[in-house]
Amino acid sequence: MASSLRLLPRAPARLFALSVLATALLAACGGSDGNDEAVVTPPPVVVTPPVADPAPTPEATPATVTLEKIGTYATGEFVKSAAEITAYDAASKRSFVVNALAGAVDVLDLSNPALPAKVGRIEGTAVLAGAEINSVAVRNGVVAVAMQAPVKTDKGRMALYSASTLELIGQVEVGALPDMVTFSPDGRYVLVANEGEPSDDYQIDPEGSVSVVDISDLKKPVARTAGFTQFNGQEAALRARGVRIFGPNATAARDFEPEYIAVSADSRTAWVTLQENNALARVDLASAKVISVTALGYKDNSLEANALDIQDEDGKLDIRTWGGLRSLYMPDSIAAYSAGGKTYLVTANEGDARAWGEDNADYVNGDTSKGFMEEFRVKHLTNAKGWSGRKGDDLPAHLSALAAGGLLNPATFAYCGAAPGTPGKCRDDDQLGRLKVTWTQGYQQNPDGSPVRYTAAGLPSPTGDRIMYDNLYAFGGRSFAIWDEAGALVWDSGAAIEKFLASDACKLGRARDIPCKTWFNTGHDETAAFDARSSAKGPEPEGLTVGKIGDKTFAFVGLERMGGVLVYDITNPRAPVQMDYLNTRESWELDPEKNLDKVGDLGPEGLHFVPAAQSPNGKPLLIVGNEVSGTTAVFQLNMTY
Repeated sequence: MASSLRLLPRAPARLFALSVLATALLAACGGSDGNDEAVVTPPPVVVTPPVADPAPTPEATPATVTLEKIGTYATGEFVKSAAEITAYDAASKRSFVVNALAGAVDVLDLSNPALPAKVGRIEGTAVLAGAEINSVAVRNGVVAVAMQAPVKTDKGRMALYSASTLELIGQVEVGALPDMVTFSPDGRYVLVANEGEPSDDYQIDPEGSVSVVDISDLKKPVARTAGFTQFNGQEAALRARGVRIFGPNATAARDFEPEYIAVSADSRTAWVTLQENNALARVDLASAKVISVTALGYKDNSLEANALDIQDEDGKLDIRTWGGLRSLYMPDSIAAYSAGGKTYLVTANEGDARAWGEDNADYVNGDTSKGFMEEFRVKHLTNAKGWSGRKGDDLPAHLSALAAGGLLNPATFAYCGAAPGTPGKCRDDDQLGRLKVTWTQGYQQNPDGSPVRYTAAGLPSPTGDRIMYDNLYAFGGRSFAIWDEAGALVWDSGAAIEKFLASDACKLGRARDIPCKTWFNTGHDETAAFDARSSAKGPEPEGLTVGKIGDKTFAFVGLERMGGVLVYDITNPRAPVQMDYLNTRESWELDPEKNLDKVGDLGPEGLHFVPAAQSPNGKPLLIVGNEVSGTTAVFQLNMTY
């Protein structure tokens, strides 16, 4: 926030002496109240006290909000994560953008937000040789940066810099793979989500944690670790409640992977998404302790409210219900806001599978010590011949070790032709076949967690080599959701995002003149292809932030694959209302790799809201880092009242 102190040019020594004399004479004579002009003879000197900035006028509450793109900074780098997480400092009017390709933070001058210009860079190598920078946050002129070690399973660093000079202020060691950083609202703490991903061959799996860093002394930050070791030994109970713990030889502490952090307005509590675990951790900041882990559950895709398009090769829009299919929320970004005196949490439900060893020939040929992959298409999982035909290609070694094939329970999947020993048409490409699901959930298990065995003909048998799936679990909710402080679902957008993208109301491009449904569920790293992402995670809501304007709170949700930003009024957490959608990918027919200067913005990752009081042009802004196109886009919020 800009200081209220006005810096004036230094006065000459003679004038300074006269001012002192005038002040002394005024004091001797009783002086004035400081608001009057005082004249002293000889010589006449005018003494003007500092004038405080006027109190801000309460911001008007808008009836509508729409986005307008007003500026772009382009790195010229495609699919290299050259623009990811964004932050902003009001005093220096600078935006700070993570450039993972360069292992640095690019510093952009936003004094004219229509013409962002690079004016500097924060390098992490001076703090940690070979460091990669994953996240950035700014508060009151201090920039916090999360740095990953060259070997990602080693401990990382959190470093503090001056926003105006870019000089290093202080640093501290944090956990392995610090993936996200944020300040507490009171400015006392910097919080770091240490994801603790395993090595690519899963030989090393560090513990996930949250670093609670006290920055009372900026030069000597002190980190405490909120870890998960207290949950070790409780894995079975956690799994029974729906928390996903399934890595090789996993303990809870090693398997939990903190992704993103939100903090309460009173700076007492933080909530942390454990994306791969489909869970939410709650952290007490005073004690730096994890006090709970809550499973987020799933969406029942047999309900119309949760309909989705799961076919990517049928050439048509087909958003519908699917019996026996469930979608795991698995949120990435999270934000907190207050409504009616209570704290609510907003999540972007992207979904993320564990995929370690997919490029390792030993793993896909059956060596379970070389990775862990959980994603598999339904058509391969339910092949009546078994899944050995995928060996050496994409067959997860751990699945191969579990059984020889999977069956669909006819009691659940009869609607698409499943019968004992055969999936019928369920595995066809125009049915469930192309959908990517996790093989780790949904099959029948004994009380000890081992699979119930069946024969290839679908008959129960202790010596059978098949497992029976009662339900299938897909990755990501294709939605954003609102939860209460305890992690109970308050509201979910359900099928609304995909249905909007398929509607005539949805338009693409800066001019909003391209029908969305023409490019429904396309990808972000190649020439646009209709329906391309339907069998995966759809539009993939990933980045998210919230902002308050007047008496209303708005959520801004970035769609990683389809692109663009959705705006919702979430003032009433039980009844959010869509305000706008702007997608500034300008070309949908050209190959973006060969036409990066023409294609526009691809792959929104980090979103940062700038309130009008801090904005360089006096209007609310949204700064978006687009990791695929390497562009930082500046959006202005236009409002009606």
